[in-house]
Amino acid sequence: MIRLASAAALLLLLLSVSAGLAAGRNVIRLPSDASRFFRAGDDGGDDDSVGTRWAVLIAGSNGYWNYRHQADVCHAYQLLKKGGLKDENIIVFMYDDIADNEENPRPGIVINSPDGDDVYEEVPKDYTGEDVNVNNFFSVILGNKTALTGGSGKVLESGPDDTIFIYYTDHGGPGVLGMPTSPFLYADDLIDVLKKKHASGTYKSLVFYLEACESGSIFEGLLPEGLNIYATTASNAEESSWGTYCPGEYPSPPVEYETCLGDLYSVAWMEDSEVHNLRTETLHQQYQLVKKRTANDNTAYGSHVMQFGDIGLSKENLFLYMGTNPANDNSSFVDDNSLRPPQKAVNQRDADLLHFWHKFRKAPEGSSRKLEAQKQFFEAMSHRMHIDHSVKLIGKLLFGIKKGPEVLNAVRPAGQPLVDDWACLRSLVRTFETHCGSLSQYGMKHMRSFANMCNVGIRTEQMTEASGQACARIPSGPWSSLSRGFSA
Repeated sequence: MIRLASAAALLLLLLSVSAGLAAGRNVIRLPSDASRFFRAGDDGGDDDSVGTRWAVLIAGSNGYWNYRHQADVCHAYQLLKKGGLKDENIIVFMYDDIADNEENPRPGIVINSPDGDDVYEEVPKDYTGEDVNVNNFFSVILGNKTALTGGSGKVLESGPDDTIFIYYTDHGGPGVLGMPTSPFLYADDLIDVLKKKHASGTYKSLVFYLEACESGSIFEGLLPEGLNIYATTASNAEESSWGTYCPGEYPSPPVEYETCLGDLYSVAWMEDSEVHNLRTETLHQQYQLVKKRTANDNTAYGSHVMQFGDIGLSKENLFLYMGTNPANDNSSFVDDNSLRPPQKAVNQRDADLLHFWHKFRKAPEGSSRKLEAQKQFFEAMSHRMHIDHSVKLIGKLLFGIKKGPEVLNAVRPAGQPLVDDWACLRSLVRTFETHCGSLSQYGMKHMRSFANMCNVGIRTEQMTEASGQACARIPSGPWSSLSRGFSA
């Protein structure tokens, strides 16, 4: 039987060559059957055509005002599950304080769009609460079970023929990503882990989707080509990403919700994936559609979706990483985004204030709920003012009144990493937080200022003196706790 199959394939090849030469063409085209014989498993059409698909999904925040991040991750899980990925190959990180939160108007249910179904049901809880941390995230990527601290113990046990999809959604800042635990994640550490993963030879190709403010800074000037990694980010290295389906927007969430349901970039790629046949849609095609939707026609609401790494991988079909819903097998790709962007969006860093404001506005006069919302709003604003003032004052103390703002706000040319000395950056941030309190999710916006200090030669001793002068005391309040910062 094997000899007959080989003979049949050879006959098809000879017929194809003869036909091509007779037509005067210089290109030899293999009939589809022969092509599959000589390049077995390369057509991407059957589940057996690729190795195992693996996925890591992580929401790096907690708190009900950050509802959208865990909603994004739950939605991504449902999408991959419908695509055919197995639970044993999907690893989920989420704090898991949203579904049963007293603020949730639909207990036990999480939605990611105004008319969306429950996306929380049956989501694996691999790493929750304090187990959502940098160490576990890196250990999962590297397949290092012995380094885990809690959680289900699931890691990427991928092999050389397997594909990996990583989706990370959270707050961010220049060169950093948030975590609900301390410390936060630095870009250079993530790149080092990805390099180690490549050196281990335990994947064929890897796709990384990243939702965060200044998310382009995580890869720009840092992610080299040749690792078989393709990454897209919600924003470039110097702008915010955006929440969507927020109160006051159109379309808005159901009236009982006082928080954003999703993030603009994240919703864009997931809602696109839900309506197309991912066997035929490529990573590049999705990138273009998501880029158009997220940019929101260059209005004040939106960001510039970027791509990094081995851009050539974007020619591959999404099916290789996400599988595909059989219900979409007959759908045709339309090179136009029918999923229109919202008329407004909310800056990721202001989504907490939006929640507190709507909570305050809707609460009955004189109620404890109204007083609590007012307290939360003013505590958050007080923390923001303290952080902004402290960083600006330190800049003036180090460089002078006129030159201080110039140094702090400088942006390096595109293609360069945020900072040359990442150890210096960590040291300056640790020193600042010791004297002035945690930067927290809002203060991550100032990471470029600390990086610029390093780039012009400021060292820990100078930062210690300036921080001591700028911050006579660390203000009280939940936003100032070091547990919300970078320091370990």
